[in-house]
Amino acid sequence: MNTPIKSVFPLGFPWQTQDPFLFCVYHLDHYPKGNEEMGPDASLRGRNLGNDFVIKDGWRMYHGQTIPGFPYHPHRGFETITIANKGFCDHSDSLGAAGRFGQGDVQWMTAGRGVQHSEMFPLLNTDSENTLELFQIWLNLPKKDKFVDPHFAMLWHEDIPIVKSDTAEVKVIAGTFQNQKAPNPAPNSWAADSQNEVAIWNIHVEANSSFIIPIAESEVNRTLYFYEGSEIEIDGRLIKPNFGIELDASQEVRINTNDTKAHFLMLQGRPIDEPVVQHGPFVMNTQDEIRDAMREYGTTQFGGWPWQYPDNVHDRDKGRFAKYPDGTVVEKP
Repeated sequence: MNTPIKSVFPLGFPWQTQDPFLFCVYHLDHYPKGNEEMGPDASLRGRNLGNDFVIKDGWRMYHGQTIPGFPYHPHRGFETITIANKGFCDHSDSLGAAGRFGQGDVQWMTAGRGVQHSEMFPLLNTDSENTLELFQIWLNLPKKDKFVDPHFAMLWHEDIPIVKSDTAEVKVIAGTFQNQKAPNPAPNSWAADSQNEVAIWNIHVEANSSFIIPIAESEVNRTLYFYEGSEIEIDGRLIKPNFGIELDASQEVRINTNDTKAHFLMLQGRPIDEPVVQHGPFVMNTQDEIRDAMREYGTTQFGGWPWQYPDNVHDRDKGRFAKYPDGTVVEKP
């Protein structure tokens, strides 16, 4: 039998992805305790504020000036799926929607015809470290759905199935694993059609054990990202952490760990197989569509920005919540 490993590649920033995924980035920042403004209670001297992507003292400010994160910016033509394993993310957008999510929650946003949003990382702990562990995944939309209405949803961690065994646990963010189905994705998502076999699994495998990734039912692209642990073995090949593995989804894959627990993200899906033209936060099918997107954003700002600040954050004492464009508010403990 042929090996299930198609290729192995180092993980950069962002991570290399396959159709239908456009982008995946992993943020791990060990922020210090927070100050009164929910920024780091530490000197920002020596940082390239506004574009700080260098890990200095274990953390980055990204595009934030006082609070780390990503002030308002536009998107069109795809979806963002943000997994906040540790720490918190404050969301605000041009639809008037907002939220604070973290500690395992997932935000699923369809940009569609165009939306602005901000993603800030408030440092809520004033007497201890504020660790952030977050994935952001960009999932493409097919041409027929590029201009759907924007959509914002929260997948609360209490509602996301985690399949546990003696050797592993799998958090099923999209797709199905061992008959456990993830919460419904956004309605116009490529993931909403089960025939596309979109799967997003966060997999933790215990030390000195093994885990089997099952065969897919159809022809899909499958990538496994090994982001934490020590050396593992797949099909006789030793693989170090911070590497991605492109897998043949028609073959069962057994992961063997050594004396350290191993952490993985798996992205899988049937390819959309359409032309992709990307310019920053716009992903369309042609250059003309990109130019149209830039013109429209310059004219309309995709509905404008209803918040006071471009790096809007919510009150410190606000818990996990989601405010939807229709005014509905859901609060979580």
